[in-house]
Amino acid sequence: MTTTMTKTTMTMTTTRTLFLALILLQSFLFAPCHSLLPFLTGGKDIPKLYNGYFDSQIAKQAATAVGAAISKGKTNIEVNLPAVPNLEEVRFGTPLNQKFGKTVVAKDLKIKGGYKPGSDIARQQLSYANIYWAKQIAGAVGGGLLGGNKAVTVLSADPLDYQNIQNKGGIAKIGPIRTTNSGGARSKYGGGNDSDALADACIVVNPGGEETWDKLRQSLTKNSKSPFVVLNNAYSTTYGLGNKRNYEEAYYLKRVTKGWIYRAYPGPWKAYLEKPDGTTELLKSYKTKPELREVAELVREESFKRYAMDNDRWMNGRL
Repeated sequence: MTTTMTKTTMTMTTTRTLFLALILLQSFLFAPCHSLLPFLTGGKDIPKLYNGYFDSQIAKQAATAVGAAISKGKTNIEVNLPAVPNLEEVRFGTPLNQKFGKTVVAKDLKIKGGYKPGSDIARQQLSYANIYWAKQIAGAVGGGLLGGNKAVTVLSADPLDYQNIQNKGGIAKIGPIRTTNSGGARSKYGGGNDSDALADACIVVNPGGEETWDKLRQSLTKNSKSPFVVLNNAYSTTYGLGNKRNYEEAYYLKRVTKGWIYRAYPGPWKAYLEKPDGTTELLKSYKTKPELREVAELVREESFKRYAMDNDRWMNGRL
């Protein structure tokens, strides 16, 4: 009798467990699309700082924004974001940017030998991080949101040993940019008059002054319909936000004093205050690209009004 009751109790417990599991599965499968989108796209608001570097939120957002822009016919695109957490302090090395290099970049790219003191990735962390971000958006560059099979070439002006990268993901070709006497460029795979070597789609990392971008595009891609993405260009002649050459700023995340400016295509530009606890608060949205000084002044004055001198990343341990 006792054995029979025990078996019955176990059967009922198992049945309840399976029933609850089916309910959870059904809730996930038939949930409204809008409730699942943040898991797929990273959401529309500024990413969590700095968790967004480690849980792929920024990667999802950037890829989604680039894919959306290309699907709408945008082929000249700029993407700009801090390649590592605490970009301003990367020369000195903070625990966060070193952690990102070790646990995310080195593992994702399967860097030969891994991240070790004195290794090439340890010395050129920004260069390898930029290739990591190129890899994250390569699928979107090659196909947009609707899918596609364009071969994506990634070329960089940054110093690094390409032989160390063992996992290129959706990148078909990778190598350095080599400028020519005419102001154009060639990759190690050719370029210029070699039509077979021209890219179906191209991501150029930190190519330099934007006055050279159009020549680079012409010398590296097959035609004007080939997606051409400028990634994390460190050189600016405008001292403003984005560029002046009508390249679509599909994904833009930039630190300003006491806060951030953020934009993900096709959304608006947004100014955020970074609070002493590291969280962010939206202060203002802009339908068109604002001036950098306008955003910086807004965020700086709001920070001082609320916190005076008590909103400092160094003092509050956010490095």
